[in-house]
Amino acid sequence: MDPTTSGRFRVHDRRQRPDIDDAPDADAAADSPPADSSAAAPDDTEEFVLVELADEPVDPTDPDAEDRFDPLYATAEGYEGDLADAVDALRPGFVVDATLAWTDGAARFREVDVVRETRFRFADGVEGMFEAAVETWRQIRAEGEPVGSITTRSNDGDPNGALYLFADAPGSDTFEEVRTGRLPIEPLVARVNESRDDDDPREVFVLRPAAHEFVAVYVVFDRDGVLAQTVRDTYDLGAGLAAGLDADYPSGDGGDSVVSDTSNDSGDDDLDDGDDFDALDRL
Repeated sequence: MDPTTSGRFRVHDRRQRPDIDDAPDADAAADSPPADSSAAAPDDTEEFVLVELADEPVDPTDPDAEDRFDPLYATAEGYEGDLADAVDALRPGFVVDATLAWTDGAARFREVDVVRETRFRFADGVEGMFEAAVETWRQIRAEGEPVGSITTRSNDGDPNGALYLFADAPGSDTFEEVRTGRLPIEPLVARVNESRDDDDPREVFVLRPAAHEFVAVYVVFDRDGVLAQTVRDTYDLGAGLAAGLDADYPSGDGGDSVVSDTSNDSGDDDLDDGDDFDALDRL
């Protein structure tokens, strides 16, 4: 009987499993026999990237915190009946209760139920990055920091999203690390969920602008609200709504910085009171 794993998971993405193994060095490759041209082609079966969700908040300073968000992969194809329909309906960002069965090291869904329809959307090389992100990034870099965050607000001044910015320096690929789950963003989503007094699904946009060396992770509080529709419309990520983006950042030299000078990992932020988010350390 195949071993099984049951729990609550985030559907992070649907894609071919990335090759994260180290490439062989040149000497080893030179000593290897020629490749057999009749060898089977690489498996191109699509898989879901899953991240198991903890029952309790994970302390990012815990030595084992990084391993807590390691991605795992479940086959996305080859199911039958109601299970096939349920698996086919899964979208990046959904939270599911699932049982996975393991065969020869590969995981397949045995049961799956959606419990929260948050959405993740990824866009690389976007043009026309919105001003709140660009201005905030300039302030972060002026302070010599590689990561920072702000709370964005509607035209009425109500908090509507948490915007996190990560450096994407030459030689790195922060966007791909986020998309494949190697750089966990689950703590950012969890912090928003803990701060909001609702069970509403969120919309999380991971955007890498073509003209700037950063990656934005934008956790929008209301998946069906004007802001989420605006971002989808602006970057062609689904059904949208033409509207403006507004953010809480200073317009004059005497304003307060939108990025806190100190880190606050206590989880006591109250977004409704207008507190800005503090960026979590990269795990």
